[in-house]
Amino acid sequence: MNTWLAATLRTETDLKTIAKPQKAFEAAVSTGNHLEMSQGNKKFHQAIVHGGKNPYLASFYEAMRPENQWMLYRHFEYLQRTYDGRRLTEELDFMLEAIREMNVDLADDLVQADTRQFQANFMRANYTSDVTLGPLVAAK
Repeated sequence: MNTWLAATLRTETDLKTIAKPQKAFEAAVSTGNHLEMSQGNKKFHQAIVHGGKNPYLASFYEAMRPENQWMLYRHFEYLQRTYDGRRLTEELDFMLEAIREMNVDLADDLVQADTRQFQANFMRANYTSDVTLGPLVAAK
């Protein structure tokens, strides 16, 4: 929803605000500093939420607990072990470009793909290796 709102409501100022942490994230990926990557990723998503003009979602992201950031830290460490760093930065590039182009469907698809990638690769590989996960079914 956050990227959908940002792609719909963003301003030129919002785009500059979103691009700044995205560049910081790219710099952190190039150094391999997972803590800086986690911080940059959080700030990138916070900037997207602010671009979406929803104060409730913004307050949620700003209150992200340290435990959640630890998961991101581990996630980035995992991705750097299993993929090259280019993939990490390309995903944020694509999100920013979809928001810039006001391509609501693509922005939403990209963030959902990012979430699915986190669940499918990182969570299963690290935390559910002996648990069988069934298909996701929406609540009726």
